[in-house]
Amino acid sequence: MKFRPLFKDKIWGGDRIKTVLGMKYLLPNCGEAWVLSGVPGNETTVTNGFLKGNELNELVEVYMEDLVGEVAYERYGNEFPLLIKFIDSNDSLSVQVHPDDMLASKRGIGNGKSEMWYILEAEPEAEIINGFNRKLDIETYLDFLGKNNLIEILNFEKAHKGDVFYIPAGRVHALGPGILLAEIQQTSDITYRIYDWGRVDEKGNARELHQELALEAIDFNLPDSYSTKYRKVVNQTESLVSTPHFTTQILSFDKAIRKDYSELDSFVIYVCVDGKLTVEWRSSPEVLKKGEVLLIPAMAEKVLLSPLMESRILEVFIS
Repeated sequence: MKFRPLFKDKIWGGDRIKTVLGMKYLLPNCGEAWVLSGVPGNETTVTNGFLKGNELNELVEVYMEDLVGEVAYERYGNEFPLLIKFIDSNDSLSVQVHPDDMLASKRGIGNGKSEMWYILEAEPEAEIINGFNRKLDIETYLDFLGKNNLIEILNFEKAHKGDVFYIPAGRVHALGPGILLAEIQQTSDITYRIYDWGRVDEKGNARELHQELALEAIDFNLPDSYSTKYRKVVNQTESLVSTPHFTTQILSFDKAIRKDYSELDSFVIYVCVDGKLTVEWRSSPEVLKKGEVLLIPAMAEKVLLSPLMESRILEVFIS
């Protein structure tokens, strides 16, 4: 199944979702395209086949385990558990953090939000903020924040095409300008802004900050590594990220590949990040190109991927 994207106007957005990915919209500063979403009030709808016009969560309610798998249906019910976006940062995003499942449950706000980024395009000096550059305690953090010196303790990393970053809930993070990426995340739209670069909107108003709410959400521990390393090989599936919330693999290929999902109790999402291919299940091929997403139901056992040019996809499921 393919879905109609939902477009989000953002103060920091640009036009690469249109110019690079070929999507059509009228927004002046499109920062996000939600290409597969079960977020209440923001559900994407099917655009192909006999289910055309149906919202994603409606399909989960009707097809249950056949669509998402037994484990996912038992865990998440009628809400699709993942949200897939493309994000274009023409300016810096706010420095922010997301709550984990435990804190989100405590606050009655649904799921936590862990996410991962795959960089599709990055300008030469593009950077991301990913965690802190030193071990901190709450008192030291608050001291830097109170003196408006937060930038001094943030970890900046260069971003390049093909880079992968896993951002677990609790990790302070932000995108800098000049980046187009695919984001895979838990179904949640909860963001706590910590710092917004002194920015104001067209009416001269600063965006709301959530510094007190963020404090309990922040993880002050330092990880062993901030980026995900992987082998860049052709015609072989490589693992990227494996978490309790989602697993993501990458496949770069220039010849037909058969996928056997008979032992997998989960839906599969294909996110095309380069090239163009056909995806065939039950002799019904669908064309998938850069910037598009395809949802394969859990009941599907064998899928044929045939590249129309050298292509690269992210393969996402719950394990």
